[in-house]
Amino acid sequence: MKRTRRQQQGYVFRKGSVWYLRYYDHVLGADDQPTVQQKCRKLADATGQYRTKQAARELASEFLRPFNDGTTTPDSSMTLEQFVESCYLPHVKEHKRLSTHKGYSNMWTKHLKSRAAIRLRDIRTVEAENLMKDVARGGTLSKLSLAHIRSFLSGAFRFARRQGVLRTENPIRDVVLPKARAAVETYAYSLEEIMQMLLVIPEPAATVVATAAFTGARRGEIRGMLWENYDGQQIRVTQSIFRGHIDEPKTAKSKAPVPVIAPLATFLENHRRVVGNPTAGLIFQSPTGASLDLAWLARKVIRPALAAARLEWHGWHAFRRGLATNLYRLGVPDKTIQAVLRHSNLSTTMNVYVKSVAADATAAMRVFEGICNQHATAAKKAAHQLM
Repeated sequence: MKRTRRQQQGYVFRKGSVWYLRYYDHVLGADDQPTVQQKCRKLADATGQYRTKQAARELASEFLRPFNDGTTTPDSSMTLEQFVESCYLPHVKEHKRLSTHKGYSNMWTKHLKSRAAIRLRDIRTVEAENLMKDVARGGTLSKLSLAHIRSFLSGAFRFARRQGVLRTENPIRDVVLPKARAAVETYAYSLEEIMQMLLVIPEPAATVVATAAFTGARRGEIRGMLWENYDGQQIRVTQSIFRGHIDEPKTAKSKAPVPVIAPLATFLENHRRVVGNPTAGLIFQSPTGASLDLAWLARKVIRPALAAARLEWHGWHAFRRGLATNLYRLGVPDKTIQAVLRHSNLSTTMNVYVKSVAADATAAMRVFEGICNQHATAAKKAAHQLM
């Protein structure tokens, strides 16, 4: 026989000029087991529309409705901090990429943990919006950063709903972001900058830079590239390496082959010859045989070489944005650029990766292949001189 949930009316009483409610709450105890606790809370000041006990009882009924209709669960008495650290982040670590878990953990520790003492069941849209305002109060975060934080919170509450911890609507869904500074425009290397870099950066760093610039591959994908996946025309992306951890590529689309143009093929063949003509294994290895740490390579080799030539370094991802922008300048169709970058969403390609350029730059970029071929010829001559 199915048991019905016991309905409670609570005990409404007045003390001084204030109405209070004594009621029973189902919460998690110290041993994380459900337990019943008697609690007392203020309902309202006994003035104006709440001067009578009947008015106070109506407030009590409204407050107790989630307890009586089953919306409130013992697990929902956890604080946001307890839920995120004991449930949500472990879930992300198990089911998402290592880099995603690392990014979420940093976001949580830096911006949210100190503000997360409130119970899950007590967070409504108004509380969530006030939390976001508090995060934004320092004025250092951009609108995009705040959007990422809101997305993190929304994901946590969606998970809480899927696990049955919450039976209410996601309180983050209708949160409006507070006013914030505009995001700083990200950088995209021009073809001219790339060519200058390749002339001053020593090997094997130059080949790594050429790979980043001419394939648009992500840093982890470059670290995970294998000789057996390269046939002279394209490189199949089958893995990504983050902090020494081998993972799947970011998305299903990311597993598409990366086309290799002639100048890059020249770089790769020269690199293969220098390292002993391997047919399998990592294309870019450290002296110990592990995957080459590209952050270390940029810090110790690339940045000093560029600084000596008075060139600026804007990070590995600027090559990916640069490829998208350079192809766009050449008049390459949007869908083709999306395919080259292996994005799942065209809007990501066009709104995030393709940077605005001056109209007269389009004609200048028509020499793309010519410059690439000239550089390939120069590289070939330099290689023969070293032999």
